[in-house]
Amino acid sequence: MSTPERRETRGIFPDLLDWFESPFNLWRSGAGETMRVEDYIDEGDHVIRAELPGIDPDKDVEITVTAGVLRIHAERHEEKKEGHRSEFRYGSFTRSFTLPADVEIDDIKASYDKGILTVRVPMPKAVKAEAKRIAIEK
Repeated sequence: MSTPERRETRGIFPDLLDWFESPFNLWRSGAGETMRVEDYIDEGDHVIRAELPGIDPDKDVEITVTAGVLRIHAERHEEKKEGHRSEFRYGSFTRSFTLPADVEIDDIKASYDKGILTVRVPMPKAVKAEAKRIAIEK
């Protein structure tokens, strides 16, 4: 089985061929790329993993929590040069996640390893509801 190769585009409308190769890029916002994420519960934490290869997490990623919403914003600035050819990849990506009520935002941790940003949000401890009978005074 052969691997697909990107063909060189020459002529008046080189970008038009790119649209036909990937027609769904027209419907996406921004620069045609999105941030791929997965979120799940693991050992009492809400885990959010974002695929962000080639990004410097110290300079290009911002994680904020406001009014119960965690927001991941990243920007890519990449230039690739090969011989007489150069290619730019840039754009910004933002994803937001509604957090459970009563999350301690000071306990949220983030790490970046091999192109994957991982954010761990400790889930609030469930408050055990105790039933208590209230006496009616006469």
